[in-house]
Amino acid sequence: MNADDAPAGSGLPKVRPLPKRFYSQAGVADAGEGLFRVELDGRPVRTPGRRLLAVPSRRLAEALAGEWAEQGEQIDPMTMPLTRLANSALDGVEDAREAVAAEIVRYAASDLLCYRADSPRRLVERQAEHWDPLLGWARETLGATFILSEGIRFVSQPERSLDAIRRSLPDDSLRLAALNLMTTLSGSAVIALAVWHRRLTPEAAWHTAHLDELTQEEAWGADAEAMLRRDSRYRDFRGASECLLHLT
Repeated sequence: MNADDAPAGSGLPKVRPLPKRFYSQAGVADAGEGLFRVELDGRPVRTPGRRLLAVPSRRLAEALAGEWAEQGEQIDPMTMPLTRLANSALDGVEDAREAVAAEIVRYAASDLLCYRADSPRRLVERQAEHWDPLLGWARETLGATFILSEGIRFVSQPERSLDAIRRSLPDDSLRLAALNLMTTLSGSAVIALAVWHRRLTPEAAWHTAHLDELTQEEAWGADAEAMLRRDSRYRDFRGASECLLHLT
């Protein structure tokens, strides 16, 4: 028996069927005030919170419309990372920008790049090779100097460094939403900011954030389910990166 076949009261979750595609064409139109909206058969799309799906970049609006155009007979939100991100930005982040910025700074206070392995040697070397230059970039470009720790022992970061991270963040909801998602998926505010500043490509950033997993897979082999989960997270990370690049 699967979840779809579960009788009422069985305790098994029911999977909601995907909505059917109800439109022929997806496009972009000028929404005024420097915004561009997504339209389906000439009708404006709205977020789950009933806000107009409109963004301040035609390139981003066209990418959003592209996700709608690429849907088949059913609409699968999991294949629409840009649309989900825009919905989150407009419905959630727009009214909570300070809180979202503070969350990114909290991640920076325990940034992935600051916590180093003591073994195996291959991982130690990889972390130094990939992470040290990024921390150097953060120091030189953002004015944020970080203190390293070995293992999981917590180390407090200088307040002036965290203040520098806060000052480096954008004020608009779309870029904040993208950076917040990339930070939570990678475990590193520095990595997210490096992608925004084009210091790293999305692919290189994702690889850099998963050195531990990749090193273990080389030694012991890859787990198929773990790889699927990582690929799913990367789709969202790449979508957030694409959003930032379209807004640059």
